[in-house]
Order: sequence, then C-alpha cells, then structure tokens
Amino acid sequence: MASQLERLDIPHLPESLSVYIALYRDVQNAAVLRQQLLSGNKEFEYAFIDASMVLSRAHATAAIFRAINDYTNDRLKSHNVHSEIVFSLNPANNIADSFRKFGLADSTKDLLVVKVSVSPEITYDSVATHLEASVQGKPVSFDDETLSQISDVPRIKKVFKLGALPSPGDKTNGAQNTNAKRQLELSLLGAIALRGS
Repeated sequence: MASQLERLDIPHLPESLSVYIALYRDVQNAAVLRQQLLSGNKEFEYAFIDASMVLSRAHATAAIFRAINDYTNDRLKSHNVHSEIVFSLNPANNIADSFRKFGLADSTKDLLVVKVSVSPEITYDSVATHLEASVQGKPVSFDDETLSQISDVPRIKKVFKLGALPSPGDKTNGAQNTNAKRQLELSLLGAIALRGS
C-alpha cells in the first residue's frame, strides 16, 4: 500500500522539528493502535486524531503549531508534544475530554496521524515504514477536499458550541457554502489560539 505521508511545513517553527502527517480512511485496527498508545509503547508515540473532528488543513495545522510552540517553550500541559496536539484541538482545558472528543477511539474509521521529529532518528522514511506496517487503512491525501468528505460538521459545531453558525454543505449555493465553511474555520482557529490564554 503506497504511503501518502507528507512533510508539513509550518512557518515560524524550528527547522529541526519536522512534522509528518498522514490521513487514513477505513481503518481496520483502531483498537490495536489505541492499545499501543495507552500502553505507552514509544514506537506508537504519534498524535492519533479522529479525522471526523478535523474541518480542514488549517484547523489541523493550527493545533499542531500551538502544540509545537508550547513544546519549544516548555509549556506542555500534557505528556508529550503528540498528546499536546490532540489537546490543542479542544476549545476547553480538559485533557481527558480532548482525547474523548478528538483522539483515537476503538471505533475510529478515519484517522489523522501526526509525528513530530523530536530526535534525529525520526525521519520521513522511518515514519513512513512504521505507519505502513502498523496502520491497516487506506492512505488518502491530506487536503481540504478529502477532509470535507470526512468531517462531522454537526459534531464539530456542537463541541465548539457554534450551533448558530451556518453549516457548510447545507442547501446553499457554492459561494454561501464556501463562506459558511470559512466562517466556521475561522471560529475554530480562534478557539485554538485563545484557549487558556
């Protein structure tokens, strides 16, 4: 199975911290991956995110930026930079709640995987090889079009308490749909930026 692993370039972060990201659909072994994560297996130190809770690339990138920025400035509130990424997606300051709402569950079918290279031995090839051997799912492109097919917009709006905003995909024309998505995305980015500040 060909890997869709991507090196994500995030401005304003140290070049020594490479970020690798992959999106999978129809994941068959979420329970196994979750068990590896819960057991503290260092080989499975990733941010495993339920992709249905991610609206767009910008939404994921904002959480990754926030977590790495906290990591580089010794402000982590969770165990490591990977758990901090999942925590950064949550608008509230509850770590356990973050994992329930945004993290990997046994029933997860669409999975976003993020790996931050915090040591020199973590390379594109090592991450790609490990994910290919570990994740039983179909790798797909990490782009807004794919995420729009996966995102559970009503659930995202409920978690962020944004029920009054129009939903992308409602029976609207293209421009209204784009505007609704952009308005929702800006609200999510604002919540990530402002949480705990």
